[in-house]
Amino acid sequence: MKIEIVQATLQDIEKLSILFDNYRIFYKQTSDIKLAKAFLIDRIANQESVIFVAKDESTQLGFTQLYPSFSSVSANRTWILNDLYVLPEYQNLRIGSKLLNHVQQHAKQTLAKGIFLQTAKTNIGAQRLYESHGYCQLHYLGYFLAL
Repeated sequence: MKIEIVQATLQDIEKLSILFDNYRIFYKQTSDIKLAKAFLIDRIANQESVIFVAKDESTQLGFTQLYPSFSSVSANRTWILNDLYVLPEYQNLRIGSKLLNHVQQHAKQTLAKGIFLQTAKTNIGAQRLYESHGYCQLHYLGYFLAL
């Protein structure tokens, strides 16, 4: 199986919406393809995120979504890796690693200082994957205000 990583465009939305919906379901959200599609269209059309898709000749196998951010202290660009998902039946093909390698290349090409990500404390598989790619746990407290 030949897997390629490409940047998503609006032409990828139909299949990407299904992947994105599966990702949201993994994080205990209710399935809503319409919402997934509208969200992704907004991100791509407004150039608010960069989405990379792993696919073979006919199937989208996984994706990752990056949001731009900046570090005031270092006065540099950073990227937030907000989403990474691979269909369960393809998780043994190192697609997550391929996506992370592509993300790192993109960050370097855009002269970013680094890549920030979060994952669930219970998502041990993802933690192992990230750590195998050099990601380190931060020792900062995180806060969130729900509105």
